[in-house]
Amino acid sequence: MKIGIIVYSQTENTYAVSQKLQEKFAEVGHDVEVERVLTAGEVPPRAKNAEFQSKPDVEVYDALVFGAPVHAFSLAAPMKLYLEQIESLNGKKVACFVTKGLRFNWTGGNQAIGKMKKICQTKGGTVVGTDIIVWNKNKDQQIDDLIRKFSLLF
Repeated sequence: MKIGIIVYSQTENTYAVSQKLQEKFAEVGHDVEVERVLTAGEVPPRAKNAEFQSKPDVEVYDALVFGAPVHAFSLAAPMKLYLEQIESLNGKKVACFVTKGLRFNWTGGNQAIGKMKKICQTKGGTVVGTDIIVWNKNKDQQIDDLIRKFSLLF
């Protein structure tokens, strides 16, 4: 199966998770590629538009994993805007994850995942899994758990 891991990452934390996930998918025989959503300049939280340097084409993949950080208690604006611009996810299995620095439930992780899931479903994708990584002392265990969980989805 050809899997695309599409990630937006400012501090490289989210990107690091995507690379580990790529290794696991490749290990079990999938054709997998990590692609980055890149903006031309800063995009403030809750921005209504953005100029992109790189917008990965999802059509070439059978399944997708979207990863992004939580910004200002919500999904990072560049990922939200990118997902909204995707034409269709019809017939594709989708998994989503976010990374965040604050451990409390009310700090945006669930809201960010909910937003990603809703956008993907409105584009026709079948969301088969989600996860939240809190960037703290237990992050390595959380990443291992995400990789184990997501490797069973595709």
